[in-house]
This record gives sequence, C-alpha cells and structure tokens, in this order.
Amino acid sequence: MARIESVEFVPHRSVIDEGRVHWEALSGGIINALPQIFWADAQPWREANLWLMERASSRKIDLKTVQMKAACIHAYANWLELSGIKWWDFPTRKDQRCVFRYRGYLIETRARSAIAPSTASLRMRVVIEFYRWLKATGIFAPNGAMWHERNINISSTTAFGFERTISVTTTDLAIPNRSRPGEQLENGLMPVSACVRDRILRFCQEHMSQEIFLLLASGFFTGMRLQTITDLKVQTLINAVPDPASPDLYRLAVGPGSTPSVATKFDVTGHIWIPKDLLDVLLDYAYSTRRLKREIKASAINKDLVFLTRYGNPYARRGSDKSVAVNVEMHKLRKSGRANGIKELSDFRFHQTRCTFATELARLSISAGGSLHAVAIVKEALLHLHESTSLKYIRFVEKTPIKQDMANMFSRAFMGLSPDTRAGHES
Repeated sequence: MARIESVEFVPHRSVIDEGRVHWEALSGGIINALPQIFWADAQPWREANLWLMERASSRKIDLKTVQMKAACIHAYANWLELSGIKWWDFPTRKDQRCVFRYRGYLIETRARSAIAPSTASLRMRVVIEFYRWLKATGIFAPNGAMWHERNINISSTTAFGFERTISVTTTDLAIPNRSRPGEQLENGLMPVSACVRDRILRFCQEHMSQEIFLLLASGFFTGMRLQTITDLKVQTLINAVPDPASPDLYRLAVGPGSTPSVATKFDVTGHIWIPKDLLDVLLDYAYSTRRLKREIKASAINKDLVFLTRYGNPYARRGSDKSVAVNVEMHKLRKSGRANGIKELSDFRFHQTRCTFATELARLSISAGGSLHAVAIVKEALLHLHESTSLKYIRFVEKTPIKQDMANMFSRAFMGLSPDTRAGHES
C-alpha cells in the first residue's frame, strides 16, 4: 500500500563552485508538514509530490487544503497499486483509461456506503486537477484527449436583482454529489443515545487504555474535535475558570488567541465548557506517573501536551483532525466491542462524540429556553462559525420525538395493539 508522509521542506538552490555543484538552503519559504506520497516499494511519486510542493509554496493556498488534496491523491495511489494500473495508462478506449476506471470504482464504493457521496466527488475532482497540472506543465502529454470537457453556464440572481452568469468547465469524469436526503449533522454522522454513550465509556474504561477512555470522555462531555483534544496543554487545564452561570462547569480557553494556544478548526478562538468532574479527572491524569513517564520521552515542544503516546509523541499533528494513533485505538475498540456483543461499537466513529454532545446540549437547551436560545447556546459551546450548523442539531432534536411517536404508532398497529384492533378482538 502507498503511504503518505509529512516532511519539513526547506527550499535550496544550486551553486557551482570550482566546477562542483553545491546546494544552499534559502532563507524563508520553509514548509512544515508538507505531505509527500510514497509507493509500496518506498519510491516517491515524484510527479504528485512536485504538484503538492508547488501548491504548498503558493501563499494563496492554505496548507490544510494541500493536505486534503494529498489525502485524495493518496487514495488514488492505493487504488492504482491494488488494481495493478499505472497512472499514465491512457489507451484509445475510454473505458480502459485509468481515470475512468477509477471513476467507476468511486461510484461503486459510494453505492456500498463505504465513502460519502461528497468524498467520491472530491476525490475525482482532485485527480482531475492533478492531471490538468501535469498536462499544463508538459510533464505528461498523452497522445489523445484524457477526457472530454464542456462549458456550462450557471445563472443566479443577486440580492439587488441583477442576474449573474458563471461559466464552469466540467468533464465527463465528474461525479455528481448526490447527498442523502434528510437532516445531516456534521460529517454526516449520527449521535448515540445517552445510555449507549455510558455503555461505550464503561466498556472502554474496562477494556481499553486510559488515554482512549479520556479522549472519548472529553469528546462526549465537551464536544471538542479531535484536533483540539489532542492539542490540549496541561496549562490549559490549570487556567480553566468557573463559568459564572454554574459552579459545576468550567471554561477552557482554546484557539490561536488563547494562552497557551490550542488548535481549533478554522482557527476559531473561544471557550469550551467542561464539567468540573471531568476537569478534575484530566488534571489527575496530567500529574499521574503514567503520563509523566511519557512526558520524559517527549520533545521539549510537546512536553506540555495532556495526551502523549507511550513513545512521547503527540496523538495528532497540530491542527490535524486525523490521528493514526487514535485510529488504531478506535479499531481495537470496535473489534473488541464486536467480540463482546456490543453492536453500537461496530461502526462507531470518534466524531460521533461531538455529535452526541451537541444533540444532548440542544435537547437540554430547548427544554430550558426554547429553540431560539438553543441555537445560540449550541453555537457558542461548539465554536461553530455559522448558526446554520447549530440549527441542524436543533431541527434534529425537534424531529426525534415525532419519529419516535410514529414508530410506536406503527408498531402498535402492526402488532395488533391499536385501540381499534383491541376493540375488534374483544367483540
């Protein structure tokens, strides 16, 4: 399988001195965590790595965007190796070209619900962008056309009543993003109930490591994303202040504007609510012998992190919402859960902890102050940029009782327990 690695890129220039070539490092332009792709035989995919480096060197493109594109190309590289197909394979027959065969694979994978519709569309779009760059730079020039392109015009009306038309170039490789109907929460995941949440945490506490239990508990009871939890500092916990409205809640300062800074999505600075009991547990862990042994192995820049692996490394790269260490732990958790007959763990994902917290918070807020105030509370607690994201949770909670009543009604009708059915039996 191909793999993706992050490197520190330092630009160099060639200098000829006394007939010999020397490479001198240039000041500035250093790129930390530049993604690079390697084949299964450890050979770099030079063309893809050059494209990623060029994108990352552009100040107009955020590094997180480059890392997202690298993940899409990495998925393409894995498919190429598993299928035994070369990335330059463009025969005359269209259905035999590598990109069209990959398109078919993505559609099939989407149909099996192995990937989301948006993921299939994104991966195909990034692959097309990569090949367009190859052709534009002259690195790759097939004999015929790689695909057929056409221009379409999209018309819209502005708020002032003016009509605006945008010309868009599309290809016959594009995969329409047909998302599932209904209310979709963040990342398309669904929350778990409070009793299932407690069952997962109990099982995790008994069978898994202390770290994954605390990571899950932090997600379930604060709603923090993985990138924020894994970047929590011990000083962040020490600096927590009581919430004026409740003595049982504390506030953690997170974001680039906090001291110390803690990574958040979109670099939002704000405060996270955390129950006092959970805060005390995390502080006890921070000064436990188990964690201090890990801190000894950590580099100076990582010593203040609350969560460290047994090798003293961070659980996730700063600012990243992906963690290999957490993925391994979650895989073990799901496997162990299936072996012990806990069905809720078979498809459980870490981000569901955030969905669960937001749903429970929305339910409590609606019952206490109505939907209008609930939107503001959910938005503040989860550091949402837009109220529309918070509103999804409110709508989801409001629809749940209707669905439950409808399910109960149909169950009674089909089981012959409705009032009319009982009256018929009695007569």
